[in-house]
Amino acid sequence: MPRLKTEAAKDSLLRRVRKQRLKYITVLPSLITILNGVCGFAAIIFASKDKFAIAAYMILLAMIADMLDGRLARMSQSTSSFGGQLDSLCDIISFGVAPAFLMLKILEYIFGFDESSSPMEGFLQDFIRVSAGAYISCAAIRLARFNVENEEDESAHMSFIGLPTPAAAGVVVSLVIFHQEIILPELSSSDAPAYLSFCEGAIIYALPFFALGAAVLMVSRIRYPHILNQYIKGKKPFAHLIRTLLFLALCIWSRQAALVLIFCGFAASSVVKWFYYKVIRKRKPILQHVAKWEPEK
Repeated sequence: MPRLKTEAAKDSLLRRVRKQRLKYITVLPSLITILNGVCGFAAIIFASKDKFAIAAYMILLAMIADMLDGRLARMSQSTSSFGGQLDSLCDIISFGVAPAFLMLKILEYIFGFDESSSPMEGFLQDFIRVSAGAYISCAAIRLARFNVENEEDESAHMSFIGLPTPAAAGVVVSLVIFHQEIILPELSSSDAPAYLSFCEGAIIYALPFFALGAAVLMVSRIRYPHILNQYIKGKKPFAHLIRTLLFLALCIWSRQAALVLIFCGFAASSVVKWFYYKVIRKRKPILQHVAKWEPEK
């Protein structure tokens, strides 16, 4: 009997704690988080209506909302488990399902798959669907792992393990925007250069491979820096100001090209660093050791 009373008291205490957690939430960060999910849902709707550029910009708007909600919660010291879970649920819509669906729809629109497609076209269509499914699956795993390993302390948000889902979505979105707003208008003109057709084909055929690469990087253990906390926040060297001005000039010159360079460059930068430190730097001491003990001829 005492054991039953103890267990009943524990259950009652847990119920009270759960009720208290759900009773008090921060309204403004939660509304911005929900805006993130709504923008992702709007992107899916626009993509289904073949409005690919608008769908891509809706995902970018979701990224802005995703940056603001966490920042507001930490500034107001109102971070909570509820906000983290809500953020991940909205992220899987905006940065998981929406980019994959956008990639799927734009490629189906361009290739024009139907029931009379050849076996090669059928294989290509299956590969695109597998790429989209793999992207969504890895995004879900990435978000679940982040929820388990995440710390609410601001000092812990200096880097990410694995490519963040907004950056992975940015790789797909930036290529779509570049294709829709730079390549297609130039190709529609009568005096379009011949290399533009090659560029369009390269982007279209590379899109599912970029999605697969982003999916692998999301579930990898490669560290990616937090751009705001590491390079912008606080006092920085004068060179950071020069880089920021060059970045702003690039955005003014061509925002489409800037988006491709930013997202694809960010995704590739940590891979290059990882390869350098894990492969090249480790190989040099081994080669030096071998050369040291190599007998003279």
